[in-house]
Amino acid sequence: MPNQDFVGLVNTLQATAEAALGELNASSALTRRDGLTETPERARQTATRSLRLLVMLAEKTRGNLDLTEADLLSEAIGRLRERLAN
Repeated sequence: MPNQDFVGLVNTLQATAEAALGELNASSALTRRDGLTETPERARQTATRSLRLLVMLAEKTRGNLDLTEADLLSEAIGRLRERLAN
């Protein structure tokens, strides 16, 4: 069974990146309010920082995650890399 705190952390980092890139409407409003997406460059920096944190988390937890946690983390990283490549 996946650790709910781990799942929450991954989901939070992914949602922050997606909101910065304008993919989550409610969260996007909060990131704008908090100054995380004042400019397109700032929005990309916020999303990139979240991606770097997810990659670091993957490196530090390699071999210690169950299948569900590993898949969740891998999918989050893949989606954000794809989104940032565009």
